Amino acid sequence: MSNIAFIGLGNMGGPMAGNLVKAGHTVRGADLVAENRERAVARGIEVAADTAAAIDGVDVVCSCLPNGPVVRKVYLGEGGVLAKLAPGTVVIDASTIDVDSARAVHAEAEARGIHFVDAPMSGGTGGAEAGTLTFMVGGPDAAVAAARPYLEAMGKTVVHAGGPGTGQAAKICNNMILGISMIGVSEAFVLAEKLGLDHQKLFDISSKASGRCWSLDTYCPVPGPVPASPANRDYQPGFSAAMMLKDLRLAQEAAQSSGASTPLGAEAAQIYGIFDAMGGGDIDFSGIIRFLRGEPPRT
Repeated sequence: MSNIAFIGLGNMGGPMAGNLVKAGHTVRGADLVAENRERAVARGIEVAADTAAAIDGVDVVCSCLPNGPVVRKVYLGEGGVLAKLAPGTVVIDASTIDVDSARAVHAEAEARGIHFVDAPMSGGTGGAEAGTLTFMVGGPDAAVAAARPYLEAMGKTVVHAGGPGTGQAAKICNNMILGISMIGVSEAFVLAEKLGLDHQKLFDISSKASGRCWSLDTYCPVPGPVPASPANRDYQPGFSAAMMLKDLRLAQEAAQSSGASTPLGAEAAQIYGIFDAMGGGDIDFSGIIRFLRGEPPRT
């Protein structure tokens, strides 16, 4: 079993670190938020005074942080994590960030002989709790092989997407599909309502026909057809609209820098941006159906 530092113990990082504890590892965590630290202790995680104390003498470092600038600061800034780790240490960054930031950390880690992977995940808070996340992993073969046992303790599926930064590329492409498809499914239900077609009837037909997709048959944006979907809990997140907006904006940044044409992705980012500005950022992204009905984010 390994000694692991976990940096970022929020809604995703906390449960992920807890699953590493359940797998028999010793986990020392760091987080700026007192409430997150308190929840971590209840999961069997030793809470360190700061990041430097958390990484002292560990074999593995995991992180789940909010954005690229924070990841760069933690790993590359003055007194950053990479400068304090021994060669051969395994580092897993499960944050969803821009590809350029991920590749900058990769380059520094490689120069220091550290096994670094970018490993953003899909599956939401439920998947983090249950240990059923899907990890999209970018990095050299040796680094991915070294990280795999720890990823498998936190998730059900681990996919090696390719070289440095490709985990982030896979995540933002996947979530662009998800954001676009949720708007499309929501538009269809709004149209059905106007035409007098019952929600369940549309679901029964489309979930068995060419309109079938994850946004419909697993995460249906109206109450009833899929009892586990957030629509049945007043759109309490799973995956918040603000987080969807973040990923859509990352996709647009990547599209602009690479010269890719993503008109539907751009439109989806605009729609979620308006919804967030209206106060819908902290409800589930499937709550976008309220915006499409012309309703306020909260009933």
